[in-house]
Amino acid sequence: MREIVLDTETTGLEPDDGHRIVEIGAVELLNHVATGRVLHLYINPERDMPAEAFAIHGLSSAFLADKPRFPDIVDAFLDFVGEARLVIHNARFDIRFLDFELARCGRPMLGMGRALDTLDLCRRRFPGAASSLDALCRRFGIDNSSRTKHGALLDSELLADVYLELVGGRQPDLVLEVAAAGGAIAVDAEWSPPPRPRSLAPRLTPAEEAAHAAFVAELGEKSVWAAANAPAEVTSSA
Repeated sequence: MREIVLDTETTGLEPDDGHRIVEIGAVELLNHVATGRVLHLYINPERDMPAEAFAIHGLSSAFLADKPRFPDIVDAFLDFVGEARLVIHNARFDIRFLDFELARCGRPMLGMGRALDTLDLCRRRFPGAASSLDALCRRFGIDNSSRTKHGALLDSELLADVYLELVGGRQPDLVLEVAAAGGAIAVDAEWSPPPRPRSLAPRLTPAEEAAHAAFVAELGEKSVWAAANAPAEVTSSA
């Protein structure tokens, strides 16, 4: 199963009020294991940066001025996410902004149907407890000391760690990903070896078998060994 843990930074809270995405960070998971593939994009919002938003993520209008616009990166974004499930903290916020930008480019929108909201997940698991990303990092002992401001890629990486803890640890399905030949090879958890074409030869000697039979006989007819060695009763339907 392929999942993309994703986060965005924006100029404000509502795309309908003219606010835009300025940063996208995404981390790829395969069967709940990080593959090392990430996507990190800065985006020119084609507008000013409000002071309140700058205080959160520290991305200034001057820094973003020479960055590509969303239509310039839309193909890279869509190629990376593919058809994967999107794991997002407070997904309604990010999906609303992404769908707004995709619609402006004439591309199909993502919709909430593709999203797994870790905010909802943690509220169900820890009702009444703090549910911010920082609070969840503290709960699970995840080092977030480098998070002095919000950053889409860093927050995606932290959220990936939090998500794996929320679903039961880093390998909840005991499915391993092995890096080989430049890619990840999934080990099928339901695989089992085929039956042997020939049974293995007995490893007991005739003398050992005779000694075991004599030992069982000494235990008496009511012993567990005697019952296990008794021939199966055959019944007739006639």
